[in-house]
Amino acid sequence: MAGRQSAEDRKAQIVAEMLRLADEIGPDRLSTTDVARAVGLSQPAIFRHFPTKGALWLAVAEHIAARLRKAWSDAEAQAAEPDARVKALIEAQLAAISQIPALPSILFSRELQVDNTALRDVFRGLLATFQGHLVAALRDQQASGALRRDVAAEDVAILLASLVQGVAIRWTLGARGFPLVAEGLRLFELQMALLRTERNMSDGQDR
Repeated sequence: MAGRQSAEDRKAQIVAEMLRLADEIGPDRLSTTDVARAVGLSQPAIFRHFPTKGALWLAVAEHIAARLRKAWSDAEAQAAEPDARVKALIEAQLAAISQIPALPSILFSRELQVDNTALRDVFRGLLATFQGHLVAALRDQQASGALRRDVAAEDVAILLASLVQGVAIRWTLGARGFPLVAEGLRLFELQMALLRTERNMSDGQDR
């Protein structure tokens, strides 16, 4: 039965198991032997699909990147107003992390930080892209008068991205003892309340 799988299906299965095991035993302890055992293949069979462990990690990163980009695109498509778009992007990022719980550990793994430059480049590019989406929406908010203009949109985007990273790390270290999306959005609303213009805050209170 296993032989009937296409090469692409088998690669997808290997990547999925890599993510599951990275969450279960940690990315730095994970070996290709662990992955081979999980998918019912020999270690040499794994290397027929991915020539090196680094290539396998790169495939994992590209899988994560595709999921995140789709999440951001869907979020923006469903939110017409700039303030709704910023919140939708933050919510999409938090939801994606909750669905890929190994992600915070991978971001701080030796594999990412020291051993695999290509992997690091993928995640750096993702962060820059996410912040770029935020900057565009935040500038629209500033143009509409809803958001203070004395703070650069780029700096606000860094604050919001850091907020997401911080709550994700706390969620991971705390054995996922709180709902990540709800907590992240609560802190997001607190942050944005400090950045809205007085007129916009008054309008919100009147409503």
